[in-house]
Amino acid sequence: MKTKTRKLTTRLLALALGAAAALGVTERANAQEILLTGPLAGAPAVRKLRLHRQGRFEVSPSISFTLLDEYQRTILFGARLGYNFTDWLQVGVWGGYGAVKMSTYLTDQIQTRNVQRLGRPPTDTERRLTAVNLGPDFNEQLGDMNWVVSPQILVTPFRGKLALFQSIYLDTDLYVFGGPAFVGLNERADCTECATDGSTAFAMASRTAITGSFGLGLSFYINHWSALGIEWRFLPMSWNTGGFDTAGGGKDAEFPDNKITSADRRFHFQQMLSVSFNMNLPTKIRLSE
Repeated sequence: MKTKTRKLTTRLLALALGAAAALGVTERANAQEILLTGPLAGAPAVRKLRLHRQGRFEVSPSISFTLLDEYQRTILFGARLGYNFTDWLQVGVWGGYGAVKMSTYLTDQIQTRNVQRLGRPPTDTERRLTAVNLGPDFNEQLGDMNWVVSPQILVTPFRGKLALFQSIYLDTDLYVFGGPAFVGLNERADCTECATDGSTAFAMASRTAITGSFGLGLSFYINHWSALGIEWRFLPMSWNTGGFDTAGGGKDAEFPDNKITSADRRFHFQQMLSVSFNMNLPTKIRLSE
C-alpha cells in the first residue's frame, strides 16, 4: 500500500513539474525601452575624431623592393598620388621605376658554371644541350622589371592608435587597395634558330604586360599632415625571368622546342614591399562633430 502511494505521489509531482515548465516556456518576457534624454541624446559614438584622410590629397614618395626573386632583385623608386573623398575611400595611382637591379646567389652560381661550360669544345655534349638556354653572360638574358604604373582604389576599413613604450601614441590605419597594373618588362626576344644564330639568339626585347595589382598597407601618423607607410603589394603576371626555353613542343606544349616564344613565359606571383613617407594636403586636419 505504501509503495502504491509513493508511486502515485511521484507521478503527481512529475506531472506538476511538467505543467510548470510548459507554462514557463509560453510566458513572454518584457523589457523596458530606455529613452536617453539630456545632452547625450542623439550624440555620436565618437566626437572630435581626427579625419586624417577626408578631403585631402596624398603625395607619398616610396621605395619598393621585390621579394622571392629567382634570378634578379629590383628596387623601384616611385610614389603614390591620390585624393580621399571620405576618410575611408581614396582614388589614385601608384607607380615606380626599377632603378637598381641585383643578381641573386643562384644567378652567380649559374654564371660560374656557365663559364666552365664555355671553356669546353663546341662539340661537348653539355655545351650543345644548353646552347639555346645559356649565352656568354647569363646576367644579360635575365628578365627585367623596368617600370610599373597602377591606377587603384584604396579602402581604409580599420583605424586606431598604436602605443609605443606606453608613452607614445600614434594614430594608425590599415588599408587595402587594388586596381589594374601596367608593367614595362625587358625579356629575351623571340628566336626560332636559337642554337645556330649566335648574333640574335640572346637579344632582348621590351613589352608592356597588363595585369592587376592589390595588397594591404599600414599608415603611422607622425603629425596632422605626415605619416610613415608600409605596403605589401602583389603583381601576378607571366614572364620569362631567366630567358629559358621551357615549353612550346610536345603534348600540351610543355616540352622545350629549341625556340624562345611567349609559350616560355611562366606565371609568377610577384611580391614587393614598399616603404613610403606620406604627405597630406592641405596640412590642416579636419575634425568630426
